[in-house]
Amino acid sequence: MKKFLLPITVLIALVAFTALPDELTIGAAIPNATKKMKDISGKEYSFADVKKKNGLLVVFSCNTCPWVVKNQQVAAEGYGYALGKEVGVIVLNSNETSRGGDDSPARMKEYAAAQGYKYPYVMDDNSAMADAFGARVTPECYLFDKDMKLVYHGAITDNPKTPSASTRDHLKVAIDEMVSGKDVSMKTSKAMGCGIKRKS
Repeated sequence: MKKFLLPITVLIALVAFTALPDELTIGAAIPNATKKMKDISGKEYSFADVKKKNGLLVVFSCNTCPWVVKNQQVAAEGYGYALGKEVGVIVLNSNETSRGGDDSPARMKEYAAAQGYKYPYVMDDNSAMADAFGARVTPECYLFDKDMKLVYHGAITDNPKTPSASTRDHLKVAIDEMVSGKDVSMKTSKAMGCGIKRKS
């Protein structure tokens, strides 16, 4: 009986892996542009509501993931940079299984206040948007142009593990190139972080 244990475990792992949704591809239109999501203030926002003249930055994040915490400074700089370039910013918390704990609305509100968020921080109910985007981890960035087409997907910098050692600000470079009308030179990078806590 024991000899079948490993293959079954491997099979379960493979099924869980393949069950993850497909990632949004470069050039794709933003999914569910007008779907409203509840912000920590109680207001509701859609991607279309938040978009600015030059586009929109969508970030999947949370409150306590060690990767989110270690990237707080570069995240604040990158998101603020986007706003300064007339690119809207919206942060989504898709950790549905943590709603009663670290990713509860109350905890989200505390975290946003501590980080000085100047953009909506919304709950992604049932991880629906994470599924639509194929988002895997926190933090994970998606940059859309003025026509709401995806031009960059991935990490904030080239060193998510040690942000202070970064040599390239992927997000800032992509924003600059997009706003100036250039083709984004690095369209994707590897987002590293905690897995999004979806309901099974």
